[in-house]
Amino acid sequence: MKNFWNDRYSEKEYVYGEEPNVFFAEQLQQLAPGKIILPCEGEGRNAVYSAGNGWEVHAFDTSIIGKSKAIQLAARKEVSINYTIEDAVSVTYEKNSIDAVAFIYAHFPASIRKKIHQKAITWLKPGGKIIIEAFTPEQLQNNSGGPKEVSMLYTKEMLLEDFEELTCDVIETQSVALSEGEFHKGKAAIIRFIGTKK
Repeated sequence: MKNFWNDRYSEKEYVYGEEPNVFFAEQLQQLAPGKIILPCEGEGRNAVYSAGNGWEVHAFDTSIIGKSKAIQLAARKEVSINYTIEDAVSVTYEKNSIDAVAFIYAHFPASIRKKIHQKAITWLKPGGKIIIEAFTPEQLQNNSGGPKEVSMLYTKEMLLEDFEELTCDVIETQSVALSEGEFHKGKAAIIRFIGTKK
């Protein structure tokens, strides 16, 4: 999988664009800046946006090329981000130390998804937020990106179970028109979730 993402990010262009995910940006604007973790951050668009809005950013991915492009984007935007090469299963952060964790199109196999999601809860301070935008199984009918394996696509029931410890602030499915670079373009079936640690 690491090779897949290195290949994808090897193009000169930012394949998911340089601007943040719209839903993520909207949610961040409603929060006081603090510490944020961005798993599977790829080329850094959401990390750089967060840093530009006063957040202390901790991002990780398995792609060395993704990290390199993220650091270049941060330098161009004159912001600083902490970006490490890590696997979501093994990565660790201090418990009760983080204000937000954002999984933006961070899809995991069913065998590890719940473990990763529940680990993220431990990183959050009380009152901290989980922010998710991802594809639903209906996305298999579209050509605008996402995994082609149905077990890696997310439903309301799945997220409510994974994050049952949290207070659910938002959970909704939508059909939207994505415009996020070459690989997120066109009609898309998505799910959005926001949860708060009690």
